[in-house]
Amino acid sequence: MKIVIAEDDPVSQKILRVTLEKLGHTVVAANHGREAWEALLATKAKIIVSDWMMPEMDGLELCRKIRARPAKEYVYFIMLTARTGATNYHQAMDAGVDDFLTKPLSHEELTIRLRVAGRILEFIDQIRELKRLLPICMYCKKIRDDQDYWHQVEAYLHDHTGTDFSHSICPECYETQVKPQLKALQDEASS
Repeated sequence: MKIVIAEDDPVSQKILRVTLEKLGHTVVAANHGREAWEALLATKAKIIVSDWMMPEMDGLELCRKIRARPAKEYVYFIMLTARTGATNYHQAMDAGVDDFLTKPLSHEELTIRLRVAGRILEFIDQIRELKRLLPICMYCKKIRDDQDYWHQVEAYLHDHTGTDFSHSICPECYETQVKPQLKALQDEASS
């Protein structure tokens, strides 16, 4: 996986980078939250391991910024910190942090957390794919919603995307549907 790390301490950053690379990950290292934000936008990584306390933008600010962005791809956020205690954990969770690792870094704990992150990201991708599949009636073309109610395609898409429609007739339908009906009406009127 591609992972962005945000760590301002050069020694800690190198240990984290080398550890992740030995686990087979591609790593983009940043010295603070602002660099990590730019790296995330450039690489579209799905995991960030970030220190809490950093200059320019700390880990909580970075996490809040990631959660506030309109992008659809989920980024799994692991906070690496020496801070412990319920108050700090609640503050971090309120900012959108997914998991914690305490300093000093444990290779085994990092490995476990990344396996969990991988599974969660895979589930999120599966759910996103399932939401893209729309059950549609093969006869009337209505779409079934999550409450088992059937909607006209136009109404469903308008409710979920804001899309509005104007109706027209394609050339094939004109030839096979409309033209024969017009001819039948003309023949009926002339008899």
